[in-house]
Amino acid sequence: MKCTKLLFLLLLPSLLWAQNETNTINSYTNAVNDSVIAWRRHFHQFPELSNREYNTGAYIASYLKELGLEVKYPVAKTGVIAILKGGKPGPVIALRADIDALPVVERVQLPFASKVTGEYEGKKVGVMHACGHDSHIAILMGTATVLSKMKYVVPGTVVFIFQPAEEGPPGNEEGGAPLMIKEGVMDHPKVDAIFGLHINSQTEIGKIKYKSGATMASSDWFTVKVNGKSSHGSQPWSGIDPIVIAAQIIQGFQSIVSRQEELTKAPVVITVGKINSGVRSNIIPETLTMEGTIRTLDSKMQKDVHERMIRTAEKIAESSGATATVSIDTKTEVTYNNPELVKEILPALELAAGKDNVSTSDWTTGAEDFSFYGDKAPAFFFFLGGMPKGLDPAKAPPHHTPDFYIDDSMLTVGVKAFCNIIFQYAKTHS
Repeated sequence: MKCTKLLFLLLLPSLLWAQNETNTINSYTNAVNDSVIAWRRHFHQFPELSNREYNTGAYIASYLKELGLEVKYPVAKTGVIAILKGGKPGPVIALRADIDALPVVERVQLPFASKVTGEYEGKKVGVMHACGHDSHIAILMGTATVLSKMKYVVPGTVVFIFQPAEEGPPGNEEGGAPLMIKEGVMDHPKVDAIFGLHINSQTEIGKIKYKSGATMASSDWFTVKVNGKSSHGSQPWSGIDPIVIAAQIIQGFQSIVSRQEELTKAPVVITVGKINSGVRSNIIPETLTMEGTIRTLDSKMQKDVHERMIRTAEKIAESSGATATVSIDTKTEVTYNNPELVKEILPALELAAGKDNVSTSDWTTGAEDFSFYGDKAPAFFFFLGGMPKGLDPAKAPPHHTPDFYIDDSMLTVGVKAFCNIIFQYAKTHS
């Protein structure tokens, strides 16, 4: 009994500090709540497309300089890096937010709805934060604000990453996480662990969801070109019809999913989203091009699917006397949450949202270029609810749509999560 009491007395100062630390985070976060909402609405009203986030980056950089942080801008074309050196020894932890919007015309009737237009692939388009990146910016700015106020008790170094072009750079441009990494974001200083979050329009506000291990899919874009032989539409035997061959190839791709991959191990999706061929209804064209996306949640399976798709397309075309060429461009890897890191950080999420509001999720076939950071350091990516209370998730407008909507009244749960993560990680890595 005496030993137990002695141990408690020895631990009491650290227990009291942990409680005080959480109270301080909560106090500062509550104070910055109005600013977080205002920032989110500003960026929502003035969105910018990938690699074109000129005003967004400048706004972020200007504010972070006001906080007294070491700011690097521009990075990876329009991105921002800010560094906070804490008053106590500790690890280097990175927190990341993406800042780009999408070529979508907003339909939601909001006083701060986007009226912005831009150019995408040579076309004039509407521009909208239809995936919630405006929320991510605001949350990370709020986190930087809170941690700056607590600077002298922050352990180690915090690197704030505001990354452009998560949705993919236009054309043949470089961009996104790969370019940020190429320009040294994970090496100067050397990052020990990195964390990110994503708002979710179909998860209730105030809740956090996460998954250990593979959590988001890799994303590959593919193009198949079929070369046949043109003929009059009334005499198909005189030609080699690339449209019929393409239909067989599409069916073959779906057989890879349903009959060739071990779906109990991880899901696979192969989607053809675009087909271009022919100029007239009574002419069999000579060529056809189709494009699509591949989603996998296992890196070995990803490679295997690529090989099977190439073989399937080539052999089906060959069987009809045609040729097919397949090109595959990997956009993201599997977003993988380091299981040890997840277990270690879970208490920080529970402090932020309450234990009853933190739960595990299924994997998702959505993709994130946050995955590339995981090649450089242990990573953890989780989801924050943005759906209004009481709404049926099945009826909540999904991401990347004109009706996408989030309730921004509880974004500070994300701020609290990020702040608590810094202190939680440092407990065992200082």
